Amino acid sequence: MSPGKPAISVDRVTLAFDNYLVQHDVSFTVNRGEIFVIMGGSGCGKSTMLRAMIGLLRPTQGSILYDGETLWNGDDERRATLQRRFGVLFQSGALWSSMSLAENVALPLTQYTSLSGHEISSIVALKLALVGLRGFEDYYPSEISGGMKKRAGLARAIALDPSILFFDEPSAGLDPVSSKRLDDLILELRDGLGATVVMVTHELASIFAVADKAVFLDAEKHTGVAIGNPRDLLRDSKLAAVHDFLTRGGSETPAAPQKTSGRKD
Repeated sequence: MSPGKPAISVDRVTLAFDNYLVQHDVSFTVNRGEIFVIMGGSGCGKSTMLRAMIGLLRPTQGSILYDGETLWNGDDERRATLQRRFGVLFQSGALWSSMSLAENVALPLTQYTSLSGHEISSIVALKLALVGLRGFEDYYPSEISGGMKKRAGLARAIALDPSILFFDEPSAGLDPVSSKRLDDLILELRDGLGATVVMVTHELASIFAVADKAVFLDAEKHTGVAIGNPRDLLRDSKLAAVHDFLTRGGSETPAAPQKTSGRKD
């Protein structure tokens, strides 16, 4: 991507299903190398926005641009080429249960590259090692823990060295220790790969630990009502919905946790 342009520009996007409005007139930009969080309460449309950003849902109105290019103006081949710049970690991990971890991670490499079997095996071993799963190549998803499944899904998401990573509720279902380890891993991978990260989550610990910037989607107003660093929003926002979300409905403003690793703001 060329210098000076944001990695992603969401411009006045409206998402709707028939007569049901999810979000309208949402705009924000995601800069290269940034960890950007889409946050908000249940039912606000966070995951729907993410699906639109990865090209699984066409916006009803507005545009989403990647280095100035949209997924929807070209033909299917061009859209597929753009999407190969993405790595996606779905909420469940979405691993194929009939495949070993190595086979799961190898899948995008066998589908989208002409690499030899030996080259693919080397890359798979490297990606699993990067997420702390060295030695688990021959395990099946049913044989590992929930946190390990998320890490295996992450290894598959980075198999093609994507420039943009999308995570849908990566900490869902994890205990606090596993969740923190995953947060640390996301920071390490962002810094090591130089990737841009877009993450949907409602987990406050993760939001304060990793986010450089966030957009708050309001479920009642059906639009984005606040954009900024979560700590700044916690300190400065006058919107009750934003304050309630960032304090879990508390009447007092708690001190936001500090990042323990990753790029400094």
